Amino acid sequence: MIDDTIISLSEKSIQNNISFLRSKLGDKVKISAVVKANAYGHGIEQIVPVFNKYGIDHFSVFYYSEALRVYNCLSKPASIMVMGWLSEKDIKDAIEKGIEFFVFNMERLQLAVKYAKELGVKAKIHLETETGMNRSGLNREELNAAIAIVKENIEYIELTGFCTHLAGAESVSNHFRIQNQLQRYQEMASELEANNLTPKYKHVANSAASIVYPETRMDLVRVGIMLYGFWSSTEVFVQYINNQEYRVDPLNRILGWQSQIMALKEVKSGEFVGYGISYLAQSKIKTALVPVGYSFGYSRSLSNKGRVLIRGHQCSVIGVVNMNMMIVDVTHLKKVEVGDKVVLIGKQGKSEIKVSAFSEISDELNYEILAHLSESITRRVIK
Repeated sequence: MIDDTIISLSEKSIQNNISFLRSKLGDKVKISAVVKANAYGHGIEQIVPVFNKYGIDHFSVFYYSEALRVYNCLSKPASIMVMGWLSEKDIKDAIEKGIEFFVFNMERLQLAVKYAKELGVKAKIHLETETGMNRSGLNREELNAAIAIVKENIEYIELTGFCTHLAGAESVSNHFRIQNQLQRYQEMASELEANNLTPKYKHVANSAASIVYPETRMDLVRVGIMLYGFWSSTEVFVQYINNQEYRVDPLNRILGWQSQIMALKEVKSGEFVGYGISYLAQSKIKTALVPVGYSFGYSRSLSNKGRVLIRGHQCSVIGVVNMNMMIVDVTHLKKVEVGDKVVLIGKQGKSEIKVSAFSEISDELNYEILAHLSESITRRVIK
């Protein structure tokens, strides 16, 4: 782990975000915390026990390797759901451990039945239907075939969920497409009912859909980005806030990112800084070297654009962001020393660097920036 650069996680903010979501979604809707991509860069091993502490007892991941990480760090019993990749060996292990998983093709369903019979344990499956995303899921013909297999093997299959994924609920431009998906989903759900199959959870909503389309909340909501304090899009935030008496963002960012100055240097006027000729000192300047680069998730596209906080003041990233280092202009600071804290994301004094600031100057989504944060960076939960 890298100890000169730290990602801090606010427990108080986690508690706030969970409380807000519970008040918004109601007690009857199960919250499944999406912790794929290393919990959106926050760290599975660090964030899951805290989510668990504040009542989250269902977790969603993409890879089976992520499911095992969740499984091994739970502080209280909880359900784990794999929405994406499992190998044939993983399917057997998942059934044995009671881990739930999506079934979006007939091959996976047949393997689930095979290993459930072999183990004498029910496979906990979520049938995923194709409603218009055209990515993964059973079409109507396949769903009917799956229903027949489930009914024939009901002693080996637990129908834990019936789900689909909506194609962009965070944008009004997709409204017509979303409405068509919901109609198809309900029609396909009727096929289950006609065959006397009742899933434990019907679920279609992610963070955006749970706010924009309240009817999509159903039995379970797969909440990702909002748990971490971010809105899926400006549109979703505006739709929420316009319906509130007090127009204050109810979500708190969990993540802060800090490093420190490793060296200081005087640069003469007319000298180039860093690789190439992208930055020329127009006058005598003072620079600080910070041990963070694109290998940690600080994008090279932030070269000559990024901002950090040092001693409560904004300082510019100058020159090309390196693999492991960046150079910052600290000429305007009255006092600066090696070892001074450098804030890349978060607050220092009255100033703040937000994740959205990265998006504005690099064209990366919040999701991308968070997911790119290196797992090698030390993460610590703070009270």
